[in-house]
Amino acid sequence: MRAVRTLTLCALLPLFAACQMFESEPAKPSTVGLTRMQGQLTAVGGKLLFQPCRDQRNYLVKDTGGTNILQEAASLAGQQGVLFADLRGKFSGVAAGTQGEVELQQLYRVERSTAACDDPDFKRMILRANGHKPAWAMNVTAKGMVLEREGQPPLAVPYVEEQIGDGRFNLMTEADNQHIELWVAPQRCVDSVSGSLQHMTAQLRVNGQVQQGCAAFGGSRDD
Repeated sequence: MRAVRTLTLCALLPLFAACQMFESEPAKPSTVGLTRMQGQLTAVGGKLLFQPCRDQRNYLVKDTGGTNILQEAASLAGQQGVLFADLRGKFSGVAAGTQGEVELQQLYRVERSTAACDDPDFKRMILRANGHKPAWAMNVTAKGMVLEREGQPPLAVPYVEEQIGDGRFNLMTEADNQHIELWVAPQRCVDSVSGSLQHMTAQLRVNGQVQQGCAAFGGSRDD
């Protein structure tokens, strides 16, 4: 099960000669009036339309949050033309059968997929992370995390979460004589194989061996 602890700055930055304490964490951007949705992105006449999963309505995407979604979608779409997107924004001006607008504030994930809307595990997922060379994936829920690595059986373990500040955190466990850590930071990350965009970087550490990757929140967490 997850437990949350807070680390002091001294523990996090041992290279500093002395600890520096801050009065407070920077305020998180307000999410009042914003909605998170998943759906399909389609380019039409140099603009992007967003259609939520299992919904017939369309929303013209306005990139008010400076996410560079037009460039990201153009580089990903290729011949397929349709992308899956997980995003947060202000949806307005739409009724059944009409077109509205979404003032986009945050991208969680953009990828080439026609099946992501039907993912049965998305709503219960806290976090997904993955990397390559060799391939690995970490799926995290409230019940624990499952590590999958190329050439090895899946490893299901409990974990402890440590909040580091500035949106960064790590997940840790000791299992089968292995020390496993997943370090996550809020920084845009492009998958080196699929080209998909995710909103966080990830670093997997197993017994001191480090692999890089990308991560995104699932449906049960979006802070």
